Amino acid sequence: MKAASKRDIRVAFSRRYGLAKSATAKGALLDEFCELTGYHRKYAIALFGSPPAAPGNRPVRRSRGRIYDAAVERILVIIWEAAGYPWSARLKAILPLWLPWVVARFDIDADLESQLSSISPRTIDRVLREHKDKIKRGRFGRTKPGTLLKHHIPIKTDNWDVSEPGYAEIDCVAHCGNFAFGDFANSVNLTDIHTAWTETRAVLGKAQQRVSAVIDEIREALPFLLLGLDCDNGSEFINHHLFKYCEANQIQLTRGRPYKKNDNAHIEQKNWTHVRRILGYARFDTAPVVEAINDLYANELRLWMNFFQPTVKLVGKERVGARFVRRYDAPQTPLDRVLASTSVDGETKATLRNQRAALDPFTLSQRIDQKLDRIRVLASLQGAPKVAAHGYPPGIRKPHPITVSTNSHG
Repeated sequence: MKAASKRDIRVAFSRRYGLAKSATAKGALLDEFCELTGYHRKYAIALFGSPPAAPGNRPVRRSRGRIYDAAVERILVIIWEAAGYPWSARLKAILPLWLPWVVARFDIDADLESQLSSISPRTIDRVLREHKDKIKRGRFGRTKPGTLLKHHIPIKTDNWDVSEPGYAEIDCVAHCGNFAFGDFANSVNLTDIHTAWTETRAVLGKAQQRVSAVIDEIREALPFLLLGLDCDNGSEFINHHLFKYCEANQIQLTRGRPYKKNDNAHIEQKNWTHVRRILGYARFDTAPVVEAINDLYANELRLWMNFFQPTVKLVGKERVGARFVRRYDAPQTPLDRVLASTSVDGETKATLRNQRAALDPFTLSQRIDQKLDRIRVLASLQGAPKVAAHGYPPGIRKPHPITVSTNSHG
């Protein structure tokens, strides 16, 4: 039955329902009306209590014209893909940083530039809806608990509440593929809590001295002093070498509880965005491929992530009934948070500003692709896990064969 016909029936039955004198008569009218329209009895009672407006008085819904045309969508998709498929709030924060390079590369006019500057995160979601591809992948952990010095290294379970850079979480990501035999590459990943500045280096094996040496290299690359380290209970961190190193350099060393990944939630998230999303789950077990990975980590990738990739920080969480309500700050790049910190000296800030001004994010993205191609050539694919036949995980690159095993059909 058409909506207009149902409305006419409703008008007629509402008039009769209002004139009915007994409950029996009203009940009979309700039964007849529900049988004709298919409405629920309670819904019919509610309709009779509020008579419909006259056809001429009904508001007319006018469709809104499209503001952002195909040209905006094309440029937005290009930026979104080159920036690593960020979600809409982060992409909105990325646009002001990338627009000067977009204008230079694509010769867009002032009107299109203005549209890209004014587009909202929700509109970005609508524009990119058809381009999004959400695929989940399984993850593999290879942490072997360390048993030494646990009573010397305190457990940290409270929330981070720091107002200056230098307090960081650290973790190790294994690149062993499906098999944990022999020596294979491990990515030592460190992220600062206050600024989200992240540094990553690869090491072949998990020998204590090698991991300590990599941490020293990361410490020298940070634009601020390293004041504290929080790690898991892996033997690569719970050992005399790192304990003595932190003691000698006045670095506070703490650890999370065994099998409680939320104690190191910040670095666990960076393990995905800065390592797995880039390199996938292939097996890397040779010195040349580790050298190639470090060439990527120490150069283009660290600049691309820290200078041009905004992140959000949790600023508040409260329980409302049975759920938690979380509040986040505005997206900012790690570099912007470093520049806003009073703990970093002016000379370092000026150097970082000049360095970002001279970098083209599109060029960085292309160089990352080129270096990933070289890593793919050097990589041993025998131990890589299979990829699902329906596709690949979204990442900063288009899917590379680096994440596919030799017997995969994906």
